[in-house]
Amino acid sequence: MDYRSAFANALEKIRAEGRYRVFADLKRHRGDFPRATWTRADGSQAEVVVWCSNDYLGQGQNPVVTDAMKAAIDEAGAGSGGTRNISGTTHYHVELERELADLHQKEAALLFTSGYVSNEASLSTLYKILPGLIVFSDALNHNSMISGIRAGRGERHIFRHNDLAHLEERLAGADPAAPKLIALESVYSMDGDVADLRAVVALAKKYAAMTYLDEVHAVGMYGPRGAGLAERDGVMAEIDIIEGTLAKAFGVMGGYIACDAVIVDAIRSFADGFIFSTSIPPALAAGAAASIRYLKAHDEVRVTHQERAATLKARLRKAGLPVMDSVSHIVPVLVGDPVHTKLISDILLEDHGIYVQPINYPTVPRGTERLRFTPSPAHTDEMMDDLVEALEKLWVHCNIKRVGGIAA
Repeated sequence: MDYRSAFANALEKIRAEGRYRVFADLKRHRGDFPRATWTRADGSQAEVVVWCSNDYLGQGQNPVVTDAMKAAIDEAGAGSGGTRNISGTTHYHVELERELADLHQKEAALLFTSGYVSNEASLSTLYKILPGLIVFSDALNHNSMISGIRAGRGERHIFRHNDLAHLEERLAGADPAAPKLIALESVYSMDGDVADLRAVVALAKKYAAMTYLDEVHAVGMYGPRGAGLAERDGVMAEIDIIEGTLAKAFGVMGGYIACDAVIVDAIRSFADGFIFSTSIPPALAAGAAASIRYLKAHDEVRVTHQERAATLKARLRKAGLPVMDSVSHIVPVLVGDPVHTKLISDILLEDHGIYVQPINYPTVPRGTERLRFTPSPAHTDEMMDDLVEALEKLWVHCNIKRVGGIAA
C-alpha cells in the first residue's frame, strides 16, 4: 500500500473543501494584549490585533498571573515530576484545587491536563462507577463530551439543542430505575447561546438524574465571583458536577471538575485520563490559582467584558453585517461558505492586520461557516472601528450577502 498517498489524498480532500488550516505564527506582546507580531512564511513580520483568542479577559497577560508563575519556577522548577499518583502532586496543585472548590462552592475539585481531558475522562468514568448509566446529551455538546460519552460504551440519548421538551421526552421514556445523567454546556461557544439551567435542574430533580455542566466558556466571566452561568443563575449548588477550564478566561492551561468529595475521590481512582497523565507544571497551577483569586475579587473586569461584546455586536449590526444571535460574549458573524470564510480571514490578516480564524466544519455544520470574534476588555473603540471598516469593504469585495449572511 502507498501509505504516503493515502495521507496526501486525505489532505487534498480537506483542501478541496476549503477547510485546510494554516497556523498563524504569532508572538503576543507581554502587557499589550490583544496586540501580537505575526511572522509570515517568508520570514517577514507584521503587527496584528488578535480578535479570536479564548483568553477572553486577557488574564494571560495579567502581572498577578505571570508573577505567580515566575515565583513558582524559582521555587519549584519547571516540571511536576510525574502523575499525581506517583510524584506529580505538589502543594501548588493542592492549593489550586482548593481555590476551584471554593470558586464553585463544592466540597472538592480535581485537576486534569486540559478541559478536553477532564470531560473525556470524567464522563467515560461515570459509566464505570454507575452500572447501567444512561446519559442524556445536548446535540451541540463539545467534541470532548461526545468522546467521553462514547468511550463509556453505555446507553446514551441525544436531545435537540436546548430543547427541554425533547429532553423530558427522552427522560420519561427511560427506565425509571436506571441511573441517569444530563450532560450539557452553559455557554455554547460557536453560536453564543446559553442553556436554561433552572429548567434543566428542575427536570433532573423530577426524573432523579444527576447533572454534568460544562462551564468552560463561562468560568471567570459570569457570576459575582466568576464561577460561571450556574452561579449567575443561582443554581450552582444544584449542579452535581461542574467542569471547567483554566485555559480560557483564567488565561493559563488545564481542566478540572468540582463536585462532592466522594465523586472526586471516585473519579480520580478510576479515570485513566487522570491516573496515567503527568500533572500540569507547578508554574501553571500557581498562575491559575492567582488568576482565579484575582477574578473572584474583580467583578469590574466582567462588567467591562460584557460591555465590549455588546458594543461590538451593535457596531456590526449597524453596518448591516450578519451577526448571529448571541446572548453571551461570543460574537459570530455568519458567512455560510468555507472558501469565502477563509478568504476573508486571509485578507483581514494580510491587508488589515486583523487576526481572526475561520470556523468551518466539523466545528460547525456545513453551510454555517463563520468568523467568531471574542472581544476582550482590552479591545478599544479604535480597534472596533478598524475591524468594522475592514469587514464592510470585504463583504462587498467578496460578494457576500449582508443580513442573512450566506455567501452568494
